[in-house]
Amino acid sequence: MKLTAKDVMSTEFETISMDAPVMEAVERIFNGRIRESGYKTISLMVTDPMGGMAGVISMMDILYNLRPPFFDYMEDNTGMDLGDITLYIERFKGLSVKHVMTSQVSVAAMDEHILVLVDRMVRKKIRRLPVVKDGVVIGVVYIHEVFRRLCKDWLKVVD
Repeated sequence: MKLTAKDVMSTEFETISMDAPVMEAVERIFNGRIRESGYKTISLMVTDPMGGMAGVISMMDILYNLRPPFFDYMEDNTGMDLGDITLYIERFKGLSVKHVMTSQVSVAAMDEHILVLVDRMVRKKIRRLPVVKDGVVIGVVYIHEVFRRLCKDWLKVVD
């Protein structure tokens, strides 16, 4: 049996414009809907003004960018007195999705073999691969869906 991205991709995904306020992304991820698989949305596919794939914004992107920018230049920040977090939250609230998103995103094609996808996801430690056709996201391969599909086949589980 040959499994491809098309066989395991979810067409239940959400998009957001790269020009949207970052707080819209925060709210949508915080209140993320539960997909049919039972998993909650923790990322949004980011689109450019033409509707093409521009990147992904995830919970990790949000938390990473909430941190003080000078943390990027420090090896060890333990023991620092950062004071009130309000200053960092207020700075963050003024950003757009394009300032926070991951723009260098690995993508998949519909006909790529599932083991190629597994290899890419494991090596790069990524949890989702947008499936792109003609520059537009048509689905998302989630690592837990790949695992679930493979285990169902191995364990001969029937839905």
